Amino acid sequence: MHDTINQAVKKIKASRSLVFLTGAGVSVPSGIPDYRSLSGVYQGIAAPEYLLSHTCLKEEPDKFYAFVKKLYHPSARPNIIHEQIAALEKEKYVTVVSQNIDGLHQAAGSQNIVNFHGSLYHCYCQNCGETVPVAEYLKSDKHFCGGQIRPDIVLYEEALDEQNVSKSIQAIATADAIVVVGTSLKVYPFSGLIQYQAPNAELIVINQEPLYLNYPHLMVTEKAEVVFKKISNKENH
Repeated sequence: MHDTINQAVKKIKASRSLVFLTGAGVSVPSGIPDYRSLSGVYQGIAAPEYLLSHTCLKEEPDKFYAFVKKLYHPSARPNIIHEQIAALEKEKYVTVVSQNIDGLHQAAGSQNIVNFHGSLYHCYCQNCGETVPVAEYLKSDKHFCGGQIRPDIVLYEEALDEQNVSKSIQAIATADAIVVVGTSLKVYPFSGLIQYQAPNAELIVINQEPLYLNYPHLMVTEKAEVVFKKISNKENH
């Protein structure tokens, strides 16, 4: 185990251009539950997939709003993973492509981020298009113009932002190392991004459960915070 951790740390430190593909597991140490644990929130009423769908937003806005408010964790702070990814930007070209909608990569100081599924922290009125502060949205989803406010996240049945997809593909195609952190890579098209890696690029996977990919990769079956503490250790330089 320690051998794979050390290999991953060396490969990350040796790279010049890095892409981090991050998922819910990155934010768990910050106190944000992963997606699967949300399945019990409305148990017996509807699946989370429906509650986070365009149909629910349009047809049952009150139910949508009640569920989405549970996704906000205002007291959550970036952890060692977010912090070290941001710190690596000072010495390498780093792109973060994240499935997460919690804003913690930004809070840690990362600059070059693709929020693949949008962000809870950008809200707007669907009627007039005005941007609305999150604090106001958490008090009410009704705008003064009469429209309904929503967060700028990609719901089920909605299309991804094409610019986000193309930027992600370009970053992966030009990186010499791709690091998958805290995601099972089961959600498409996010999971399909690794197919665009350059032939000589290193693929490193850090996840508590082993992933079985059709590409050569270094699998580190460990909590991501353990690996990132090693990266921050000065003696590894």
